[in-house]
Amino acid sequence: MEITFVRVTDNTARFYLSGAWPSFANTVRREMISGVPTLAIEDIRIYDNTSVLFDEMLAHRLGLIPLRTDLSTHVPKDQCSCEGAGCPACTATYTLSVEGPRMVTSRDLIPQDSAAGPVDENIPIVKLNEDQKVVIEAKAHLATGKAHAKWQATTACGYKNYPVISIDEHCDGCGMCVEECPRGVLGTEGGKAVVLPGHLEDCSLCKLCERACLSASIGTEYSIRVNPDPTRFIFTVEGDGSLPVLGVLSTAVENIRKKATDLETILSDVSGRETK
Repeated sequence: MEITFVRVTDNTARFYLSGAWPSFANTVRREMISGVPTLAIEDIRIYDNTSVLFDEMLAHRLGLIPLRTDLSTHVPKDQCSCEGAGCPACTATYTLSVEGPRMVTSRDLIPQDSAAGPVDENIPIVKLNEDQKVVIEAKAHLATGKAHAKWQATTACGYKNYPVISIDEHCDGCGMCVEECPRGVLGTEGGKAVVLPGHLEDCSLCKLCERACLSASIGTEYSIRVNPDPTRFIFTVEGDGSLPVLGVLSTAVENIRKKATDLETILSDVSGRETK
Protein backbone atom coordinates (compact mmCIF):
# COMPACT_ATOMS: atom_id res chain seq x y z
CA MET A 1 0.00 0.00 0.00
CA GLU A 2 1.34 3.43 -0.95
CA ILE A 3 0.23 7.07 -0.69
CA THR A 4 1.56 9.58 -3.23
CA PHE A 5 0.79 13.29 -2.83
CA VAL A 6 0.08 15.38 -5.91
CA ARG A 7 -0.86 18.69 -4.27
CA VAL A 8 -0.71 19.73 -0.60
CA THR A 9 -1.56 23.02 1.13
CA ASP A 10 -2.64 23.71 4.70
CA ASN A 11 -6.32 23.22 3.85
CA THR A 12 -6.36 21.04 0.71
CA ALA A 13 -4.69 17.88 -0.52
CA ARG A 14 -4.85 15.57 -3.52
CA PHE A 15 -3.16 12.20 -3.32
CA TYR A 16 -3.16 8.68 -4.73
CA LEU A 17 -3.83 5.60 -2.65
CA SER A 18 -2.38 2.53 -4.39
CA GLY A 19 -2.46 -1.16 -3.56
CA ALA A 20 -5.74 -0.97 -1.60
CA TRP A 21 -9.30 -2.21 -2.02
CA PRO A 22 -12.45 0.00 -2.10
CA SER A 23 -13.40 -1.08 1.43
CA PHE A 24 -10.14 0.29 2.83
CA ALA A 25 -10.33 3.47 0.73
CA ASN A 26 -13.82 4.10 2.10
CA THR A 27 -12.56 3.43 5.63
CA VAL A 28 -9.92 6.15 5.20
CA ARG A 29 -12.54 8.54 3.86
CA ARG A 30 -14.98 7.89 6.71
CA GLU A 31 -12.26 8.20 9.35
CA MET A 32 -11.10 11.56 7.99
CA ILE A 33 -14.69 12.84 8.04
CA SER A 34 -15.93 11.53 11.37
CA GLY A 35 -13.00 10.12 13.34
CA VAL A 36 -10.57 13.04 13.69
CA PRO A 37 -11.21 15.19 16.80
CA THR A 38 -11.39 18.99 16.65
CA LEU A 39 -12.49 21.81 18.94
CA ALA A 40 -16.01 23.23 18.65
CA ILE A 41 -18.13 25.38 20.95
CA GLU A 42 -20.53 23.21 22.93
CA ASP A 43 -21.51 25.11 26.11
CA ILE A 44 -22.68 28.74 26.01
CA ARG A 45 -23.76 31.07 28.80
CA ILE A 46 -25.72 34.03 27.42
CA TYR A 47 -25.70 37.07 29.69
CA ASP A 48 -27.41 39.43 27.25
CA ASN A 49 -28.90 38.94 23.78
CA THR A 50 -31.12 41.68 22.34
CA SER A 51 -30.29 40.81 18.73
CA VAL A 52 -32.81 39.55 16.19
CA LEU A 53 -31.63 35.95 16.71
CA PHE A 54 -33.05 33.60 19.30
CA ASP A 55 -30.56 32.28 21.85
CA GLU A 56 -30.68 28.83 20.22
CA MET A 57 -29.88 30.21 16.76
CA LEU A 58 -27.01 32.27 18.13
CA ALA A 59 -25.60 29.22 19.91
CA HIS A 60 -25.91 27.14 16.73
CA ARG A 61 -23.96 29.70 14.69
CA LEU A 62 -21.21 29.92 17.30
CA GLY A 63 -20.89 26.14 17.37
CA LEU A 64 -20.22 26.00 13.62
CA ILE A 65 -17.24 28.40 13.72
CA PRO A 66 -14.04 26.36 13.01
CA LEU A 67 -11.46 26.69 15.80
CA ARG A 68 -7.73 26.08 15.57
CA THR A 69 -6.98 22.78 17.27
CA ASP A 70 -3.76 21.42 18.76
CA LEU A 71 -4.20 17.71 19.42
CA SER A 72 -0.94 17.65 21.41
CA THR A 73 -2.36 19.95 24.11
CA HIS A 74 -6.09 19.19 24.14
CA VAL A 75 -7.79 15.94 25.13
CA PRO A 76 -11.47 14.87 25.15
CA LYS A 77 -13.30 15.58 28.41
CA ASP A 78 -13.94 11.89 29.09
CA GLN A 79 -10.18 11.22 28.93
CA CYS A 80 -9.04 14.25 30.94
CA SER A 81 -7.55 13.97 34.44
CA CYS A 82 -10.06 16.60 35.66
CA GLU A 83 -12.84 14.04 35.04
CA GLY A 84 -14.87 16.47 32.94
CA ALA A 85 -14.72 19.44 35.34
CA GLY A 86 -13.43 21.69 32.55
CA CYS A 87 -9.68 22.34 32.88
CA PRO A 88 -7.56 24.06 30.16
CA ALA A 89 -6.50 20.65 28.83
CA CYS A 90 -10.02 19.69 27.78
CA THR A 91 -11.85 23.03 27.59
CA ALA A 92 -11.17 26.23 25.65
CA THR A 93 -12.96 29.33 26.93
CA TYR A 94 -14.16 32.32 24.89
CA THR A 95 -15.91 35.61 25.59
CA LEU A 96 -17.91 37.87 23.27
CA SER A 97 -19.28 41.31 24.16
CA VAL A 98 -20.48 43.58 21.34
CA GLU A 99 -22.87 46.51 21.08
CA GLY A 100 -24.50 47.73 17.87
CA PRO A 101 -24.82 49.07 15.37
CA ARG A 102 -22.42 46.73 13.54
CA MET A 103 -21.88 43.18 12.32
CA VAL A 104 -20.67 40.69 14.93
CA THR A 105 -18.01 38.40 13.42
CA SER A 106 -15.76 35.62 14.64
CA ARG A 107 -13.10 38.29 15.28
CA ASP A 108 -15.17 39.32 18.31
CA LEU A 109 -14.90 35.83 19.80
CA ILE A 110 -11.97 36.34 22.18
CA PRO A 111 -10.20 33.10 23.24
CA GLN A 112 -8.56 32.66 26.61
CA ASP A 113 -5.86 30.70 24.75
CA SER A 114 -4.83 32.53 21.57
CA ALA A 115 -3.72 29.24 19.98
CA ALA A 116 -7.36 28.06 19.99
CA GLY A 117 -8.87 31.08 18.24
CA PRO A 118 -11.22 31.02 15.24
CA VAL A 119 -9.70 29.87 11.96
CA ASP A 120 -11.22 32.81 10.07
CA GLU A 121 -11.88 36.17 11.73
CA ASN A 122 -14.45 37.31 9.17
CA ILE A 123 -17.24 34.76 9.72
CA PRO A 124 -20.49 36.73 10.26
CA ILE A 125 -22.50 35.82 13.36
CA VAL A 126 -25.29 38.39 13.71
CA LYS A 127 -25.96 41.99 12.67
CA LEU A 128 -26.75 44.36 15.54
CA ASN A 129 -28.81 47.52 15.18
CA GLU A 130 -28.78 50.54 17.47
CA ASP A 131 -29.12 49.65 21.18
CA GLN A 132 -28.78 45.91 20.50
CA LYS A 133 -26.16 43.91 22.38
CA VAL A 134 -24.74 40.40 22.70
CA VAL A 135 -22.73 39.29 25.74
CA ILE A 136 -21.79 35.62 26.09
CA GLU A 137 -19.26 33.19 27.50
CA ALA A 138 -18.57 30.02 25.52
CA LYS A 139 -16.66 26.80 26.10
CA ALA A 140 -15.29 24.51 23.39
CA HIS A 141 -14.57 20.80 23.80
CA LEU A 142 -12.76 18.21 21.75
CA ALA A 143 -14.90 15.62 19.94
CA THR A 144 -15.37 13.98 16.53
CA GLY A 145 -17.82 14.22 13.67
CA LYS A 146 -19.55 11.08 14.94
CA ALA A 147 -21.08 13.23 17.70
CA HIS A 148 -22.01 16.24 15.52
CA ALA A 149 -21.06 17.72 12.15
CA LYS A 150 -19.56 20.80 13.84
CA TRP A 151 -16.63 18.60 14.94
CA GLN A 152 -15.82 17.45 11.40
CA ALA A 153 -12.28 18.39 10.39
CA THR A 154 -13.10 18.28 6.66
CA THR A 155 -15.56 20.24 4.55
CA ALA A 156 -15.07 17.97 1.53
CA CYS A 157 -13.53 14.52 1.39
CA GLY A 158 -13.96 12.02 -1.41
CA TYR A 159 -12.24 9.67 -3.82
CA LYS A 160 -12.67 7.97 -7.16
CA ASN A 161 -11.02 5.01 -8.82
CA TYR A 162 -8.06 5.81 -11.02
CA PRO A 163 -9.27 5.66 -14.65
CA VAL A 164 -7.73 3.27 -17.19
CA ILE A 165 -8.42 4.22 -20.83
CA SER A 166 -7.39 1.82 -23.60
CA ILE A 167 -7.70 2.58 -27.32
CA ASP A 168 -7.10 -0.32 -29.74
CA GLU A 169 -5.77 -0.34 -33.29
CA HIS A 170 -9.28 -0.42 -34.81
CA CYS A 171 -9.86 3.25 -33.95
CA ASP A 172 -10.41 5.22 -37.16
CA GLY A 173 -10.07 8.65 -35.56
CA CYS A 174 -13.64 9.74 -36.29
CA GLY A 175 -13.54 12.08 -33.27
CA MET A 176 -16.98 11.21 -31.91
CA CYS A 177 -15.52 10.20 -28.55
CA VAL A 178 -13.57 13.48 -28.39
CA GLU A 179 -16.73 15.52 -28.90
CA GLU A 180 -18.69 13.56 -26.29
CA CYS A 181 -16.06 13.69 -23.52
CA PRO A 182 -17.31 16.31 -20.99
CA ARG A 183 -13.91 16.68 -19.30
CA GLY A 184 -11.72 17.22 -22.37
CA VAL A 185 -9.68 14.09 -21.70
CA LEU A 186 -9.45 12.89 -25.31
CA GLY A 187 -7.99 14.25 -28.51
CA THR A 188 -6.89 12.96 -31.91
CA GLU A 189 -3.38 12.33 -33.16
CA GLY A 190 -2.06 10.32 -36.08
CA GLY A 191 -5.53 9.39 -37.28
CA LYS A 192 -6.76 7.90 -33.99
CA ALA A 193 -8.04 8.97 -30.60
CA VAL A 194 -5.53 9.55 -27.80
CA VAL A 195 -5.58 10.56 -24.14
CA LEU A 196 -4.27 14.11 -23.87
CA PRO A 197 -1.15 14.42 -21.70
CA GLY A 198 -1.96 15.39 -18.12
CA HIS A 199 -5.72 14.90 -18.54
CA LEU A 200 -6.18 11.22 -17.67
CA GLU A 201 -7.03 11.93 -14.03
CA ASP A 202 -9.82 14.30 -15.10
CA CYS A 203 -11.79 11.34 -16.45
CA SER A 204 -15.02 10.83 -14.49
CA LEU A 205 -15.59 7.27 -15.78
CA CYS A 206 -18.88 8.35 -17.35
CA LYS A 207 -18.19 6.16 -20.44
CA LEU A 208 -19.91 8.58 -22.81
CA CYS A 209 -16.94 8.07 -25.13
CA GLU A 210 -17.72 4.35 -25.33
CA ARG A 211 -21.33 5.05 -26.29
CA ALA A 212 -20.24 7.54 -28.93
CA CYS A 213 -17.72 5.06 -30.32
CA LEU A 214 -20.34 2.32 -30.52
CA SER A 215 -22.89 4.56 -32.23
CA ALA A 216 -20.34 5.65 -34.86
CA SER A 217 -18.86 2.19 -35.53
CA ILE A 218 -20.02 -0.74 -37.57
CA GLY A 219 -20.88 -3.73 -35.41
CA THR A 220 -20.82 -4.05 -31.66
CA GLU A 221 -17.10 -3.59 -30.91
CA TYR A 222 -15.74 -0.62 -28.98
CA SER A 223 -12.48 0.96 -30.11
CA ILE A 224 -12.14 2.71 -26.76
CA ARG A 225 -12.55 1.20 -23.31
CA VAL A 226 -12.80 3.03 -19.97
CA ASN A 227 -12.44 1.03 -16.75
CA PRO A 228 -11.64 1.83 -13.12
CA ASP A 229 -8.44 0.55 -11.53
CA PRO A 230 -9.82 -1.43 -8.54
CA THR A 231 -6.67 -0.98 -6.44
CA ARG A 232 -5.81 2.69 -7.07
CA PHE A 233 -7.76 5.75 -5.94
CA ILE A 234 -7.58 9.52 -6.30
CA PHE A 235 -8.43 11.34 -3.05
CA THR A 236 -9.38 15.01 -2.78
CA VAL A 237 -9.59 16.46 0.73
CA GLU A 238 -10.49 19.96 1.89
CA GLY A 239 -10.22 20.89 5.57
CA ASP A 240 -11.98 23.62 7.55
CA GLY A 241 -8.66 24.97 8.83
CA SER A 242 -8.92 23.63 12.37
CA LEU A 243 -6.18 21.12 11.54
CA PRO A 244 -3.72 20.89 8.62
CA VAL A 245 -4.95 18.39 6.04
CA LEU A 246 -1.83 16.27 6.51
CA GLY A 247 -2.64 16.16 10.23
CA VAL A 248 -6.17 15.01 9.42
CA LEU A 249 -4.86 12.19 7.21
CA SER A 250 -2.16 11.04 9.65
CA THR A 251 -4.61 11.05 12.57
CA ALA A 252 -7.17 9.09 10.55
CA VAL A 253 -4.58 6.47 9.53
CA GLU A 254 -3.35 6.17 13.12
CA ASN A 255 -6.94 5.67 14.31
CA ILE A 256 -7.44 2.89 11.75
CA ARG A 257 -4.19 1.22 12.83
CA LYS A 258 -5.23 1.36 16.49
CA LYS A 259 -8.67 -0.08 15.75
CA ALA A 260 -7.10 -2.92 13.75
CA THR A 261 -4.65 -3.65 16.59
CA ASP A 262 -7.45 -3.65 19.17
CA LEU A 263 -9.53 -6.01 17.01
CA GLU A 264 -6.57 -8.35 16.60
CA THR A 265 -6.07 -8.40 20.37
CA ILE A 266 -9.73 -9.15 21.01
CA LEU A 267 -9.80 -11.95 18.43
CA SER A 268 -6.62 -13.43 19.93
CA ASP A 269 -8.20 -13.41 23.39
CA VAL A 270 -11.38 -15.04 22.10
CA SER A 271 -9.40 -17.66 20.19
CA GLY A 272 -7.29 -18.36 23.26
CA ARG A 273 -10.33 -18.93 25.45
CA GLU A 274 -11.91 -21.25 22.91
CA THR A 275 -8.87 -23.50 22.76
CA LYS A 276 -8.79 -24.08 26.52
